[in-house]
This record gives sequence, structure tokens and C-alpha cells, in this order.
Amino acid sequence: MSHHVVLNRPLLTPPFLVLGAFGLTAIVLLLVRFFSGMGAVTNLSGGYPWGIWVVYDIVVGTAFACGGYALAVTVYVFNNGRYHPLMRAAILTSLLGYALGAAGAFIDMGRYWNFYNMFLPWQVNPHAVMLEVGLCVFLYVNVLAIEFLPTVLEKYKAEAWQKKLSAVLFFFVALGILLPTMHQSSLGSFLIAMGWKVHPLWQTMELQPLLAILSAFIMGFAAVIFESSLGAVGFKRKPETPMLVGLGKIIVGLTVAFLVVRFVTILLTGKLGLIFAFDLGSLMFLIETAMFIYPVFILISPARRANGRKLFYAALCMMMAGALYRFDAFLITFNPGTGYSYFPALPEILITIGMVAMEVMAYLFIVTRFPILVREEH
Repeated sequence: MSHHVVLNRPLLTPPFLVLGAFGLTAIVLLLVRFFSGMGAVTNLSGGYPWGIWVVYDIVVGTAFACGGYALAVTVYVFNNGRYHPLMRAAILTSLLGYALGAAGAFIDMGRYWNFYNMFLPWQVNPHAVMLEVGLCVFLYVNVLAIEFLPTVLEKYKAEAWQKKLSAVLFFFVALGILLPTMHQSSLGSFLIAMGWKVHPLWQTMELQPLLAILSAFIMGFAAVIFESSLGAVGFKRKPETPMLVGLGKIIVGLTVAFLVVRFVTILLTGKLGLIFAFDLGSLMFLIETAMFIYPVFILISPARRANGRKLFYAALCMMMAGALYRFDAFLITFNPGTGYSYFPALPEILITIGMVAMEVMAYLFIVTRFPILVREEH
């Protein structure tokens, strides 16, 4: 018997319909974007060629979607099988999150009809960091779809195809670990490529890819705890806290490593004084650091880690800390030079909210139709 269960719950609930209204609004505005151009719905400019779509969908959203990546490393690389029951839900959220990132990249292309050029070797710059990110995201979405396929086959009792897929699945699991490692580290390389435009407190040069990977692991594990805890409340299920406690302990170690690398780099490069300059960069850095440190104090205690409510709030705070770290680096403290300013237009905000709403709707549809969540007795 499978350790996972189909949630046969009503789908068309009031919250689902509200999400649908946001999603429909986004679709209408996207039609305006595709037929009238980016200028009709965004405040982007030559100084700010990307805004909230790229920063949330690709930079932040894909880190939230690293739960499948983080658990795959834990289960398959470190051979910690006790977290395996959480893999299906993590892979689903990763698939939806990375699909959202890919959609965001397409929406943000000025000449979106030329998107296929990234797959033509004679049309691309092989030295471009953006090319690696784009190809890795595209390939990883396909890999996640294949990793999710056993769930679909189980649903339709296609046992013969399940056996055939199981024989080659290890190859896609390995790709599923390699591709996000490449793409998340390349997001750090983006900051290196942008040079002086990035605030000195977020410009750590050679160590930027390492910080990007560490923050992705932190946000991915935190997202697994967040999704599981919220699902237990929303679907009125028994909490999976006993399995999540260990993830909280892993987050502590990763966060300490992240903060040590970051502060040592700042100290060695003589930027320590910028932390107390009390300008916008200084203020955002202090807020962001406090949001990283607070969950560590919660999760470092075994008793507090075992408290489902505290574990949930710590994970939520860690997700927000990671998101703020990336927003600060890529957008809030980004300085393209004098004469430029950016704040997202209302259609940009509504499209972002609507796309997230559609992602949540897809998640609700799938978990109520396919065996995703762990059986409560298991």
C-alpha cells in the first residue's frame, strides 16, 4: 500500500474562487502586456530592465521551490530515508515554483516571440550567466515533471510503466540535484556581473555563488516545513511535526554557515562600517540579519523545535529573511546610477499576485486528485 493518500476534498471553496479571481485578473493584464508591450503594464526602464517579475518569480520564487532539491540532497546524497515520505509534496511545490519562474522569465522577455533562440547554439552568448540560468530552469522543470510522473502512474495504476520508469529514475534524480545547484549559484554570479550597481553589503564577489546556494537550501527546507504545517491546518490533518523537527535542526546549521561566511567576508573586505551607516542599505541589512537570527534562537532548542506552532513561525520567518536578502540585493538597494528610479506599477503587482494564486490553485487541484500527502497513520 502506498504511504500517500488522495485528499478527496471539495475544490470549489470560497478561498479557491478568490484565488481564481486574482488569477483571471492576471490573465487579462498579461494579454495587455503581450499585445501592447511591457510599457503598458510596467515601470521598467533602461536602468531597471527587470523588476518584481524577475526578482520574485526567478530569484525568490525558485528558492522557495528548492524544497525538492534540498530534500533530494538529504535523502539521496546523505541517505537519510526518514524524510522520503515528504518528497512527493516537495517535488510538486518545486515543479509549480520552477514553472512559475519559467513563466516569469518568458513574460519578462521584451521580444518574447524570439524565446527559442536560447536553444540555438549559433544565436547565444555561451559566456552569459543569464543563458545558464535560463537553460537550467527550463531543463529542471522537465526533470521535475519526470520525477513527479510516478505519482501520476500510481494514480492510474500503470504498474508496468512505473517499473520501467523506476529503472531510470536515478538518472533524473541526479540531474535534479545538479541543475538547481548550477542555476542557484549562477544567480549569485548575476550579482558579480552587475558589479558596482550592487550595494557593497551584498557584493561579496567570489563567494556570492556560495551564499546563493546556502540561502536556497535554507529557503527550500523552510518552505517544506511551511507547506506541510499549513497543509495540516488547511486540510485538518495530523501535523507532520515529528518528520519536520530534523529539518529545523538542518536549517540552524545552514543559517549559521550563511551568516558566518557573509560576516567574515564583510569584515575582511573592510565593509563593516557600512552596516552602521544607517542609510537604506544599512537598515535593510540589519532587518534582514535579524530575521535570519531570530529563527535560529527558536530552532536551536529541541523543545521549541518540537513545538509545531513555533516551528511553523520560524520557517515562515526564515522564508521571509531569504526573500528579503534576495530582494535587497537585486532590487531594493540596486543602484543603476543617477536618473533612474523604480517602483512596480499596479499591473505588475497584480500579475505577480495572480500568478502566485494560479500556482496555489494548481497545488490544491493536484493534492485533491493525486496521492501526494503522507497518510496520517504513516
